[in-house]
Amino acid sequence: MPEVSEIPLARLPYVDGVLSAVEIADTAASIAAMQEPCGAIPWTIGEHVDIWNHVEGAMAMLVGGQVEAAERAYAWVPTMQRADGSFPMKIVDGRPDDERGEVNMSAYFAVGLWHHWLVRRDIRFVQHYWPSVRAALDWVVSLQEPFGGIRWTPVDDFCLLTGNSSIYHSLRAGVALAELMDDPQPEWELAGGRLGHAVRVHRDRFADKSTFSMDWYYPVLGGAVRGRDAFELLDSRWDDFVVPGLGIRCVDTNPWVTGAETCELAMTLDALGDHRRARHLFTEMQHLRDEGGKYWTGWVYGATTQEVEVTNAAGEVEPRNVHWPDEHTTYTAAAVILAADALGETFGHSSPGSGIMRGTSLAPHFQELALECDCTSSSERLARRT
Repeated sequence: MPEVSEIPLARLPYVDGVLSAVEIADTAASIAAMQEPCGAIPWTIGEHVDIWNHVEGAMAMLVGGQVEAAERAYAWVPTMQRADGSFPMKIVDGRPDDERGEVNMSAYFAVGLWHHWLVRRDIRFVQHYWPSVRAALDWVVSLQEPFGGIRWTPVDDFCLLTGNSSIYHSLRAGVALAELMDDPQPEWELAGGRLGHAVRVHRDRFADKSTFSMDWYYPVLGGAVRGRDAFELLDSRWDDFVVPGLGIRCVDTNPWVTGAETCELAMTLDALGDHRRARHLFTEMQHLRDEGGKYWTGWVYGATTQEVEVTNAAGEVEPRNVHWPDEHTTYTAAAVILAADALGETFGHSSPGSGIMRGTSLAPHFQELALECDCTSSSERLARRT
């Protein structure tokens, strides 16, 4: 894999006083160094691959200067797609390890392809991968429930809020691609309107994963919740998840802060224009940076710096003030690069793809039409007032 950026350092993103362009290039190279020969990007060396985190890694490598590695990653994606448009949930050594098709992972290729268009403006690249994106999103929307949520898999009868929030983002990217390709997809727009309504109004209908921080901020990061509602949602559990000086917890039950979630919350705040808190969080998580631009997944903290282990209720010893797991992950490095790119617009330099999580280049937010829940759609409410 190339160790030197294929893009001049002057064009790479950076955040003044936090990460330089050289450091961004090093982190992108660290992802490329863990890429498998076939192009797949595992969570870490020897671990499995999933399409969502794989695409996130490709996006990060692209803006971090590893263009050839990023495009090899994209070339690998269609090789794992099934005839119905779905992708296996887990892939190990190039073979499905969990055959179930997962909606959020299958949808995310749309975000990656739109991001590539923003950065490279290569229409032939988009044309080549558009059929794969179209098939994936067709399959995803086929699993939509009457209340608007989309089932996690064809064999599971529940919907996940984090994944559905991300699918809302993917559908907006998909509709933007459809417009670029002059291939309208009105059924995606209808599905997106119903899905956005579900994320805004029916969060109680999704499987309860409220211990996870992603379920807290993803309705905002995915774009379905905006404005005052978004700030109120973030304020509602800020103290449950944010650990001053370290980042945010992955789950509210454990003293474990994780880099990827912290960077995603930073991008969430950036999308709302709260640049100060976004930069502050991004700065605080840099304690997870290691040599060569790699990033530890997370840090288990203690009440004091001297507290090195704790005995839990089961009598098991749990370490404190250590990196855990003992691994560097590609998805954490990817989240760092994409967060730096977003923040670079305000605090340094950014790529043409820096607004991908902010959604400024995506299709407009979807109208709430043809709702199948008991609610009155926004368009009907507006008609009644006029």
